[in-house]
Amino acid sequence: MRWKSRPESSQQPAQPALAEQVAVNVAHLKTLLGNSSDLVVRELQAVGEIRTAAAYMDGITDKDKINDYIIHALLTETNQLPKEPQKNRQSAGDDLLSFIQTHALAVGEVRIVQDWDRVILSVLSGDTVLFVEGYAEALICGTKGGQHRNVEEPSTQLVIRGPKEGFTESIGTNVSLVRKRIKSKDLWLETMKIGQVTQTDVAVMYIQGIASEKIVKEIKRRLNRINTDGILESGYIEEFIEDKGNTPFPTIYNTERPDSVAANLLEGRIAIFIDGTPFVLVAPTTFFMHFQSPEDYYQRYPVSSAIRLLRYGTFLIALFGPSVYIAAITFHQEMIPTALLINLAAQRESVPFPALIEALLMEVAFEILREAGVRMPRAVGQAVSIVGALVLGQAAVEAGIVSSMMVIVVSITGISSFANPSFSMSLGVRFVRFLMMFSAAIFGFYGMAIFSLLILTHMCSMRSFGIPYMSPFSPFILEDHKDTLIRFPLKKLFTRPRLISQQDVIRQGTQSEPSKGRG
Repeated sequence: MRWKSRPESSQQPAQPALAEQVAVNVAHLKTLLGNSSDLVVRELQAVGEIRTAAAYMDGITDKDKINDYIIHALLTETNQLPKEPQKNRQSAGDDLLSFIQTHALAVGEVRIVQDWDRVILSVLSGDTVLFVEGYAEALICGTKGGQHRNVEEPSTQLVIRGPKEGFTESIGTNVSLVRKRIKSKDLWLETMKIGQVTQTDVAVMYIQGIASEKIVKEIKRRLNRINTDGILESGYIEEFIEDKGNTPFPTIYNTERPDSVAANLLEGRIAIFIDGTPFVLVAPTTFFMHFQSPEDYYQRYPVSSAIRLLRYGTFLIALFGPSVYIAAITFHQEMIPTALLINLAAQRESVPFPALIEALLMEVAFEILREAGVRMPRAVGQAVSIVGALVLGQAAVEAGIVSSMMVIVVSITGISSFANPSFSMSLGVRFVRFLMMFSAAIFGFYGMAIFSLLILTHMCSMRSFGIPYMSPFSPFILEDHKDTLIRFPLKKLFTRPRLISQQDVIRQGTQSEPSKGRG
């Protein structure tokens, strides 16, 4: 009596089924993958005479796992069995395929598939497929690996005091970095594949009992309805699932810091991991999240509050700086002190352009220098940006194209835009600043006031997965103001944001003040 084949399932799979011959399956696999040179096929003999074949893609698999835990284990474990099994083995689970799955293979993840779609997807994901002669099924062994970037310090969200770990392009590594910080059974993770061609792994992480079930369902619904060929970065997902796309302000927060994701999960938000990018999306998002840095909670609260207020100040400077100068010098000279006005008039005497054109020339030149510094090699990029700005500004003043005050205004505005910890918000401010300059050039301070009201109305009308973008100011929630413009002491932050977490609102219990020592 030979090893008997597994009984056929009563429900036929919708996808094309595998053949019982190993040679046919291997040939079909090579055909489906276009005879790719990185497809490796290793043929083996199990139980001395049963033909098997292991296939995997070179470069995206862990070869040590394949050699030690699949090939070596398969040759040693199965060849120790008698060729004639005992006759009392009658259950379907005692066939050769089940034995290999439960006894021979030493990898952590092994599953049985019956169709080519899952075989191809597993092989292209870094797993190893094992064909066995006489079985129209295949074993999928988890051997994902290959070259990955090591965990390094984040490049976009640097802190002086705090963890130096940053996310990588591996979704498994990123998930583990968050689980290392939140060791709770309620930290749930749900995975899916998005992209008909790329089949990108996407994972949704949240804390059950703290995150709003309604928001979790809405995020998963929007992810499931994405129908596109490929997802290459988190920006694809962000644009597909955001509430409003025609706005310069980001409605989904992105970060490459595991501690930032962990803190947002504890507040009731949901994290979205995308394979192939170090940036993790966090939703829902409010406007004031973009001015909060993880370091705010690692320093003493008076210092953190002062620095946070400084960030809001730099935001206003980056948005209104050139516009205030244009409006004052064009329409409202009476608001400028007389001594300063005389100096400005002397500087602008040789400038042939109005203030708007003068500001546009400098702003566009500054944006070009900033973009060139980002795109050039890191060794020379910063030097080119700094030297270029100094030389260009000095040459423009000496040539009489712009005034010295305009160079100062544009420089302060550009530096202020770098003080925001959220790069996405900085990009939005850079865009709105140009519209504000045109409003100031046409109507002066009145135009700036009208345009500011339009922006504020637009922001108050925005939603992030149903959560008001300007909360806790609109709607006004007094309790949530403890961590908005300034940060209260940690022992005073009793509750989570009311609109974000509606199930478990209490973050910590009341604490008594420490007793004062006797002198």
